[in-house]
Amino acid sequence: MADRGLRADAARNRTNIVHAARALIAAHGVDVGMDDIAREAGVAVGTLYRHFPAKADLIAAIVGERIEEMLADLDAVSARLDAGGSARDELVALVTTVAARAGEDRLLKAAAGDLVRTSLNDVEHRAVAALRQIVAAGHRQKALYRDVSADDVALILTLLPGEETPDPARRRWVQLVLRSLLADDAGEPP
Repeated sequence: MADRGLRADAARNRTNIVHAARALIAAHGVDVGMDDIAREAGVAVGTLYRHFPAKADLIAAIVGERIEEMLADLDAVSARLDAGGSARDELVALVTTVAARAGEDRLLKAAAGDLVRTSLNDVEHRAVAALRQIVAAGHRQKALYRDVSADDVALILTLLPGEETPDPARRRWVQLVLRSLLADDAGEPP
């Protein structure tokens, strides 16, 4: 059930349910109970089931929300680069954000299964296009080593630390990745 046409309180309840489910699933996994989600959202269980008759419907809504966020982020990166923004800043932000959200995104992708495969493919295609744009701008700006390709960055991003990785180790991973990609002023590899 989409937010369009819902009363304000019903739309607010739906939003609260999705956000509560997203937080609980990220923290405890997909086996979290619907009763727990309703309690966290501050709604009755019946309200939750009116919006989402099955858990699969709720997971699809969460993944759909995350996909919309990703697409908006990619569009914003593209717009900033088109306006002459810094490829270095975009790459730093991308790697940092992807590392921070990796656990939640992996969990949601696994939970969604085939429910949203087409939408995820759209995100992946647009993400590859954004990576190519970042890398091309990085080469023009001499912010990336000349031999770094979009495929290299995509490969590195598939090797993200798992959700069980402590924050200090995750931050260190980000630092090491960025050191391997970002060039000095000459753009020469080490």
